[in-house]
Amino acid sequence: MALLWAAGILWLAYDVAGPDDTQSNGETNVTDVSGAPVTDADQKALQEALNSI
Repeated sequence: MALLWAAGILWLAYDVAGPDDTQSNGETNVTDVSGAPVTDADQKALQEALNSI
């Protein structure tokens, strides 16, 4: 019975933390909070703002 319990725990852990089935390139699919794609100008503006701190 303990083996079945442990197998269930392992299955749940893999199901929750395992890899998803989506194939995406995170760098090309970057979006902001509103869902709009982030442009190079946006990235440069953020970098300049962080450097000016």
